[in-house]
Amino acid sequence: MIIAKLISTCLGIGYIRKGAGTVAAFIGCIAWYFIQVRGVNALFDLITILVITIFGIWSASVVEIEWGKDSNRVVIDELLGMCISLFLIPAELKYIALAFVFFRFFDIVKPLYIRKAEVLPGGWGVMADDVLAGIYSNILLHIVVKMSF
Repeated sequence: MIIAKLISTCLGIGYIRKGAGTVAAFIGCIAWYFIQVRGVNALFDLITILVITIFGIWSASVVEIEWGKDSNRVVIDELLGMCISLFLIPAELKYIALAFVFFRFFDIVKPLYIRKAEVLPGGWGVMADDVLAGIYSNILLHIVVKMSF
């Protein structure tokens, strides 16, 4: 249970009382930027997203027993959503900032069937809405990047 709590709270970020999801998303942006400027490739990024997804589903399912469905302490889903938002996007601060804004919008407002994804059982529901928010953000970012050139 301790490992599941560490993972699901992103090493304790989820224990922040107000804005833990926003903090986790912001830290995800910072980490993604520093990883990208080191020149990693898309395969590394994809593997990172898959690992976060697997551990996120598992840990969110485990902590749900004690904390209840989709506890606000679980922020691994925000980290995943940011990674998906930034997938194959140039590591430029303007795009990372825009990814943060787009993702938080979709994650908070939950349009376009995002809210419906939360009904999935256990960790699947916790992670699915942020996956969709990340995908929508990523699509918008790709449009912005294409229009910028």
